[in-house]
Amino acid sequence: MSCGHAVTPTSLTNWCRRLLDEGKSRFVCGCCRQEWSYVEVRKMALLTPEEMEYFEKTMAVNAIRDNFHAKLCPGCKSSVVRKDESNLSVRCTFCTANKQKTYEFCWQCLNEWKGPSPRSDRCENDGCCNETLKLLRTCPDIVFKDVKGVSGCPSIRACPTCGALVEHDKIKCKNIVCLRCEKEFCFVCLKLNKDCKKEKLSDYNTLCSSGVAPRQTSIPVWQQK
Repeated sequence: MSCGHAVTPTSLTNWCRRLLDEGKSRFVCGCCRQEWSYVEVRKMALLTPEEMEYFEKTMAVNAIRDNFHAKLCPGCKSSVVRKDESNLSVRCTFCTANKQKTYEFCWQCLNEWKGPSPRSDRCENDGCCNETLKLLRTCPDIVFKDVKGVSGCPSIRACPTCGALVEHDKIKCKNIVCLRCEKEFCFVCLKLNKDCKKEKLSDYNTLCSSGVAPRQTSIPVWQQK
């Protein structure tokens, strides 16, 4: 591949299909996280016409959901955009028209809404919870191989710019580039690279002078311009 890592066509197809099934619209190397173009993936994976059709359609759907903060309605599978980010109860106009009664679903668990609304924490479906916040709260601490003096830093962070979950590969410097918004930030203090560099005694391979940012309790919302 362009990043220098070797992979078989079958393994490449399975890896990229997994990324698509997880809602991603771009392909990255599982080792170094370098992005691959779809043209490269299509060529090196020897995709069949059927696989190309699936890949291209799924990429388009995932890109729409990613760029416009949309999710698929569990009732009709159409893309729905949430207007009020503080309310998990979302009305689908298509289902409401077809069923001739109000149809709302939970933005969090993607089941038909149960219980009173509006609510910002959860609906009353069994098991409804914010899996992203749960992951940020329970993930183990990271042990850097090349950054000295850091302890108590979570191994998964939400990008401070767009909210996408990112995981450090533990090697080289403490900075990381978000694949979604392409902003570079410090995995330790959660400040953008330029702001972290301004701190006294802070360099790429030592603990930030402001210390380790605590575990995140909310997901940053991407204010795209």
